[in-house]
Amino acid sequence: MSNEINFKGIKVVVIDDSKTIRRTAEMFLTKAGCEVITAEDGFDALSKVVEFKPDIIFIDLMMPRLDGYQTTALIKNNPDYKHIPIIMLSGKEGLFERVHSRIIGADDYMTKPFSREQLMNTITNFVIKRN
Repeated sequence: MSNEINFKGIKVVVIDDSKTIRRTAEMFLTKAGCEVITAEDGFDALSKVVEFKPDIIFIDLMMPRLDGYQTTALIKNNPDYKHIPIIMLSGKEGLFERVHSRIIGADDYMTKPFSREQLMNTITNFVIKRN
């Protein structure tokens, strides 16, 4: 299914304090044709979101300085950016994390490690099918 879809030009921000997760996501997404910007925490990401104006954002739940919950709340509370789908990333499968993510405005929740297919399907569902 993903092979038939054109991901070229889709702007993605990946925010995670793990260099491995950032690089893996960037590799998958770049090969698919997406434009990718990465950040290592929410504080670093905010200016990149403003400058890059992404189509979708993947945010790690647990990060130093500004965690995923705080970053999501700041983005979703801004009228200029609240329309951007935010997907929380976490190593935890817990119900509390999923519910809390939704309450603060996240559009979906994905557990790590994720596959290329999961990333592509998420972008398809939240960006391509909405346009």
